[in-house]
Amino acid sequence: MHKLLAFHNEELLRQALTHRSYVNEHPGEKHNERLEFLGDAILNFLSGEYLYREHQNKGEDELTRRRSALVDEKQLAKFAEAVGLNFRMRLGQGAILDGGYNNPNLLSSTFEAVIGAYYLDNNSNIELLRPIVETLFASVPENIVVSRSNVDSKNRFQEWVQAQGITNPPKYVTEQIGGPSHAPEFRAKVLVEGREKGEGKGKNKKEAEKAAAEDALAKLKKSGLLD
Repeated sequence: MHKLLAFHNEELLRQALTHRSYVNEHPGEKHNERLEFLGDAILNFLSGEYLYREHQNKGEDELTRRRSALVDEKQLAKFAEAVGLNFRMRLGQGAILDGGYNNPNLLSSTFEAVIGAYYLDNNSNIELLRPIVETLFASVPENIVVSRSNVDSKNRFQEWVQAQGITNPPKYVTEQIGGPSHAPEFRAKVLVEGREKGEGKGKNKKEAEKAAAEDALAKLKKSGLLD
C-alpha cells in the first residue's frame, strides 16, 4: 500500500475516498468535497514551493505555467492511479457504470481529497506530506511539464491582463448548471475588473474556467488585440 494511504484515522480515509454519488445511494455517509477543497489548496502551495526551489532561474509566468501543469486534472488523475486510488474510490452505481474508476475528473478530485485528509490525519503537519507529494511531482517528465505549460489558456489570459497594466487577476465565477452528481456540467464566466470577458462550459470547474479563458482569448484575437 502506498504511504499516502496509510492513515491513523481510517474513517477519515474512508470519507476522502467517498464521492457524492455514493452518498446519494448510501445516506449517512460523508462525501469528500470539503477535503477536496483543502487538498487543492495544499497541492497548489506545495507545487509552487517545489518549483520555486527547483527552478531558481525561472520567472513568475513560467513558474505559474509549470504549476498549472503539475496540478491539472490529467496529471492529478495519473497521481491517483500511481498511488492506487482508482479502484478504491467509493462511487455510486451510476458513476461506476459510466466508467468512473477511469474518469480523470473523479480520480483527480479523489486525489485532492486524500491529500487534504492525509494532512489532517497527521495533525496538519505539512512536513509529513511534502516528501510524498514532491516525489510525485519529480516523477513527471520535463517534456510533459513543458508541453502542458505552453498551452494553459488561463495563464495566457492572465499574462495578457497583466500586460495591460491591470494588477487584479481575472476572476472566475463558476456554477453547476446540470447533470447528475457523477457527471455534472458547469458554466464559468471570466471577469476582468468586473467586466465579463469570456464564458465556457465543462464537466468540472477547472474545465469550465479553461473554456471561459479560451473564449476570452478567442475574442481578443478576433478584435485584433492578441496575435
